[in-house]
Amino acid sequence: MVAIGYPLHGLLTSDLTVTTGIISSLAGLHNDTRFLQISAPVQPGNSGGPLHDGSGNIVGVVSAKLDALRVVKATGDIPQNINFAIKIGALRDFLDNSAVPYETANSGEEMKTADIASSARTYTMLISCTRASRAASKVIAWIGRSMVVCRHEAS
Repeated sequence: MVAIGYPLHGLLTSDLTVTTGIISSLAGLHNDTRFLQISAPVQPGNSGGPLHDGSGNIVGVVSAKLDALRVVKATGDIPQNINFAIKIGALRDFLDNSAVPYETANSGEEMKTADIASSARTYTMLISCTRASRAASKVIAWIGRSMVVCRHEAS
């Protein structure tokens, strides 16, 4: 799996970043089957970025990471590489219900990670959300082949 995004934008690079990993589980927290558990390292800013298979097809959208501090407080153990992506089926349902056209593809030849990243660069962009109020805001936008979900909670 190849995760693409803009982690910790403003602190780290402003350029697109690439991480790799595996699908660790076909369900998310509490056996939520809308999600995949992935081992690709992600940070705030990866959310909304595409998750690709080895052929470069989008198979999910990075959505969250396990709250390590909460897990440490509850278990005394530091979790490692427990992150989540929305499965392609849930994305298709969303796109179908929103009347957004998309293309499907079968897995083909394995691509190099650099080639997947190069392709993703053409349809993945940073969206930075800000809001003056204390309420949390969500913006969902469809950009090319990639769905971007941005969440900002003002302090």
